[in-house]
Formats: sequence, C-alpha cells, structure tokens
Amino acid sequence: MVENRKYMGQFFMPIMVAIAYLFLYLPIFVLVLFSFNDANCSVAWAGFSLKWYQKLVSSPEILDALQASLIVALSTTFLSLLIGTCFIVASRWGGRASLFSNLFYVNILLPEIVLAIGILSIFTFFQLPLGYGSLIAGHTLLGLGFVIPIVRARFCELDPVLTEASLDMGATYWQTFLHVLIPLLMPSLLASGLLVFTLSMDDFLISFFCSGPTVQTLSVYVYSMIRTGVDPMINAISTCFLVISSLLVFLLCSLKIVDQVLGHD
Repeated sequence: MVENRKYMGQFFMPIMVAIAYLFLYLPIFVLVLFSFNDANCSVAWAGFSLKWYQKLVSSPEILDALQASLIVALSTTFLSLLIGTCFIVASRWGGRASLFSNLFYVNILLPEIVLAIGILSIFTFFQLPLGYGSLIAGHTLLGLGFVIPIVRARFCELDPVLTEASLDMGATYWQTFLHVLIPLLMPSLLASGLLVFTLSMDDFLISFFCSGPTVQTLSVYVYSMIRTGVDPMINAISTCFLVISSLLVFLLCSLKIVDQVLGHD
C-alpha cells in the first residue's frame, strides 16, 4: 500500500503540476503566436506576418497612449522613490513617522478597485480636475505601498555606525543622506523603482477611474479597443508588454540577488 502511494506520488503530482502550468501559460503562448498571424481575426492561422506590429508603430492613437503611460510611469516612479526614501529616513532620524509606516502596507492588501474609487472620491470632493495630476497622484499612492517595504527592509539592515561616523566627521544630514545612505540603498531603490514602473504601466483600474477625458493611458486604450471587438493588434500590444515586463522582472530579480549579496557582505 505504501509503495502504491509512493508510485502515485512520483507520477501523479508531476502530471498535475504540468497541467497547472499548461493552464497558466498556454493562453500566453497562443496570444504571442497569433500576434504574428496574417489573418484579420484571431481564430484561424493564415500565415506568418509582422503587419500588426507595423500597424502598431504607425498608429498615432497608440503612440499617444504609450506616451501618456510613460509620462505617468516615470513621474510615479520618481515621486514614489523620493517620498518613500524621505519617509523612511525621517522615521529613523526623526522618530515620529515610524508610527505611520504600517499604513502603507494596506495598499498591498487592499483591493485596487477600492483604492481607485477612494482616490476618485477625494478628487471629486475637492473638485480637482482629472488628468495627468490625478493619474500620477493615484499611481504614486499605489507605488508607495511597494517602495516603502522594500527600501525599509534594506534600510533596517544597514549598520547605524556608518551614518554616525559620517555625522561625527563633520558631514551634515544632507551630505550623509546623499553620499552614504543613497549609495547603500541603491540596489533596493532600483528594484522598487522597476517594480513601480511596471505596475504603473500595467495598471488599469486607477487609470480608468482617474484619467479623465483628456488623458488616455495604453491600458485604457486597449480596453476601449476590446469593447468594440477583438482586434489582432491587441495581441501585438500584449506581446510587447509581455516582453518588456519579463525583462523588468528579470532585472528586478537580479537586483534583489545583488542586494542580498551586498547585505550579507
């Protein structure tokens, strides 16, 4: 009986794991494959072609949406890193902001639609116009929930003797911050920055609720295309996002490994 269970465990579990991975990654493989399809519909294969990528590059609407997404993502990354780093340093040097540090962890646990509706309600209550400002503010609030935990974990591992030695040698707090803390925090800053950039580029709910009629990000534009019908150009857009996100995730994992190695050293 024990041998039968062992035999089933050796063959049954790998099969179940393979089925689970097939269920997860087969749609992605089909999406990438049909992005090179020559047909005007994503149902039947009609031959290899790059025409959807050519239309993607030559479409002014998509380029404008991509430009808006890049502006929001870059601004969000910069503000999230700046505010998050200053908050973490103030929590150690000031001793008061640490009481509010746990509030930023709620962004990870809270459903994003609740966060998006809450941000929209604030803008509506104060009668603030929706546009780039509302998008950057909403994405920055979301990004702080990822920047603060990552950078704070690295900051807590630093030896306080390093900053104390810098201050004892006559350096100001600003000089210590720029020339001591920032180089030591650089791996975690790069890792969290890449994560926030990826989340901002892929975000839909906050972009949908807070974009307004004047600004349209790429995720909102793709949603408007899907509502009118499945355009094969969506497969090309998704494939480009998949490649970029995969490269950023790979770079993020590499930076985390470097950060762990430097932390042990």
